[in-house]
Amino acid sequence: MNFAFSPCPNDTFAFHAIVHGLVDSPAVTAHLDDIEALNIRAATPAAEVTKVSINAYGHGLADRLVLLRAGGAAGFGVGPIVVARSKRHVGGRVAIPGERTTAALLLRQLGRFDTVVMRFDQIEDAVLRGDVDCGVLIHEGRFTFERKGLTLLVDLGSVWEERMRSPLPLAAIAVRRDLAHLAPRVDAALKASVDYAFAHPDASRGYVAAHAREMDPDVTKRHIALYVNEYTRALDERAVRTMLEWGRREGVFPPADPARPLFV
Repeated sequence: MNFAFSPCPNDTFAFHAIVHGLVDSPAVTAHLDDIEALNIRAATPAAEVTKVSINAYGHGLADRLVLLRAGGAAGFGVGPIVVARSKRHVGGRVAIPGERTTAALLLRQLGRFDTVVMRFDQIEDAVLRGDVDCGVLIHEGRFTFERKGLTLLVDLGSVWEERMRSPLPLAAIAVRRDLAHLAPRVDAALKASVDYAFAHPDASRGYVAAHAREMDPDVTKRHIALYVNEYTRALDERAVRTMLEWGRREGVFPPADPARPLFV
């Protein structure tokens, strides 16, 4: 089974056990890549089991992928943030970490902007150099922007939570629909992997460090503590549906097929 996920600490922490055969699971071949690269790959046959942004899923992947409840990223206080070199209104050229990332979708809450797509780990420096006026940060950027001298303008997750009264669903694990018969076992294995991670938090330390962009152990610890939570074990279906329905109202997503199940 090909399993694609990001190299971010929350994923490597949560999925260390399933990748290394420490829980009952189908044999796994891991493929680690940036979330936007995973979103693009999710539209290809190579994506058997993959992490995918909710935004990408809403953009037409529902016909080929079905969501699992385990392994996703969601919660309160987990949202992308908009930063700049100094206090200002969000505007000008705004860097985003991919057109299909949930961060890009959440930016629409503030309006329409001249966006510049770049890898998530290039955005802070692009803002500091003045290549763009503002940047939307995800992953470790939430913990590193201040020490780099950047200023928080808007927490997009807080805007979502206040408007929708819902946890923010960022991403989910999805299985190709032609492999849906494997989904219950994969979902159980992912739950077991998350449980193993919580029970043995030091077991994945080397694996997490080997793939982390930000090497500060404190940042890694805070990252895992924030993004690996109750929703990693069981994604909130109502929250996902809320985002997909909002995207359809915004004219971003196509109409839903009521005959096609969203989750296994």
